[in-house]
Amino acid sequence: MSSTSPKLALFEQFALVAKALGHPQRLELIEQLGQGPRHVDLLADKLGIPIANVSQHLQAMRRAGLVAAERQGKFVIYRLAGPGVLEAVEAIQQVAEANLAEVEKVVRGYFDQRDNLEPISRDELSARLRDGTVTVLDVRPADEYALGHVPGAVNMPLGELEARLSTLDPAQEVIAYCRGPYCVMSFEAVARLRRKGFSARRLEDGMPEWAAAGQPVES
Repeated sequence: MSSTSPKLALFEQFALVAKALGHPQRLELIEQLGQGPRHVDLLADKLGIPIANVSQHLQAMRRAGLVAAERQGKFVIYRLAGPGVLEAVEAIQQVAEANLAEVEKVVRGYFDQRDNLEPISRDELSARLRDGTVTVLDVRPADEYALGHVPGAVNMPLGELEARLSTLDPAQEVIAYCRGPYCVMSFEAVARLRRKGFSARRLEDGMPEWAAAGQPVES
């Protein structure tokens, strides 16, 4: 009579988690849930895919322990199971960027074209917020900003940026952030601000990582 070894049993469960992460739309859902709890309809609208597809992805991730859910009235609200989910995704991103030529091509071709300067770290931004020497822009949509944002950050979605430039102090450096390290909105915001003569940089990652690091959050 054969039996599965404890190590193999564990590896099977680890593989279940890895498999649940193995779809680009699931990684996109994790990025969205990193902004805060969401119901299926809103997630489907954010990603532009059918509700049924979103539900299937969420159920697979729930079975793998990546997301949790609770019912609130007629809605089922999903959230990330914990900060370890973001850490797992970050590890995947780092391995891919270090070892996959196609990832390097996209990073160098798109992201570095728009911002090839060193991003500001969370600790440096925290210190400069205390000193009052920066203007922080949250360029995410207003509903995501409302779920939680860097203290004192001004919500200025990318589509509103150029129309509201006159409200910014040109003497202060502007720091932009959005959903995460590859969120294109912060790269675009920094590029547009520099073209208009502002000193601008982006935060090294995004709001989920800021919160997960224990930095203060307003909501």
